[in-house]
Order: sequence, then structure tokens, then C-alpha cells
Amino acid sequence: MSNFNWNNLQSELKSKMEKSIEVLKKDFSSIRTGNANPSMLDTIQVSVYGSMMPLNQVASISALEPRMLSVSVWDKENVSAVDKAIREANLGFNPTVDGTLLRIAIPPLSEERRKEFVKLAKGYCEEAKIAIRAVRQKGMDSIKSAEKAKEISENDLNTYSDIIQKLTDTFVKNTDELFQHKEKDIMKV
Repeated sequence: MSNFNWNNLQSELKSKMEKSIEVLKKDFSSIRTGNANPSMLDTIQVSVYGSMMPLNQVASISALEPRMLSVSVWDKENVSAVDKAIREANLGFNPTVDGTLLRIAIPPLSEERRKEFVKLAKGYCEEAKIAIRAVRQKGMDSIKSAEKAKEISENDLNTYSDIIQKLTDTFVKNTDELFQHKEKDIMKV
């Protein structure tokens, strides 16, 4: 009785490659472009109630206009902690405090800073490609093992190898397209 199931393997490979794309999108959202985006503050942790919490668990964040973020702190006792966390996050932001509302003007990026962000994005893209290729390798190993164990024929091995390679190529192309879009976004003034 064969325990090799091509449909399950194919579904698993596709799912893992999709996860690599999701991670890439999340990484890209943390890279600042010239415009205000609430996800710019996703990595900020605030010291409140005796522990570290993500900023979005103590305040609501929105983009008021293309170069302005608004952080509305839910508990007025946490305003100074939120202000401090944003200032110390090395994002170059200096919030203006107005009661429980913090306004953050997003300064325009210098050409040098934009190029650094493109390099960072390129690195994230390469990490995603490495993850996708690792998934491909696991898939190839699985079908080679199945062929060795006589669970699939040599013809099946070749067919499945081609399908896995096409799937990999599609996801690698997707990462390149995402990078090109992000690069344009970062470099536009």
C-alpha cells in the first residue's frame, strides 16, 4: 500500500510557498515609503502594565493624510509610554502629543535613505526566494523517495518534478514583481 499522495504534497508545497509570499508582504509593509502607513509602527513595543505590548494593542493607528499618522491611545495613563516607544524606535519620528492623540509627521526620505530601503527590500525578497527554493527541495526529495520506494514510476517522477519547478518559478516571479512594485513605491518622490 502506497502512502505517497501527490495531491497532498502539491497542496502542501503551494501552501508553504504562499506563506513565504505572506511573510515577504509583511516585511515589505514595515519598510517606510514616503507616505504615511499605519503598518510603519507595527514593530513598536510599548512598556505598559508591567510588560511589553505591541503598539496596536494600546492604541489605534491611522493615516490622516499622506504625510501624517495619528495614534489614539486608549488609556491616558499610557500616553507618555507610547510617545517614548515611538521616539526610541529608530524610525526618525517625533510625535506631537495632544491629550491622548499623538500626531506623527512623516518626513520625506532622502535619496540615500531610499536606496538603503531598496537594499533592505531586496534582502527580504532574497530571503523569500530562499524559503521558496527550500520548499521546492523538500518536494523534490519527497518524490525521489517515493520513486525509490517504487510508490511512483520514473515517468511520474519526471512529471511531478516539472510541476514542482513550474510552481517554484511562478512564486519566484511573484517575489520579483512584489519587489519591483515596492522599489517603485520607495523611490517615487
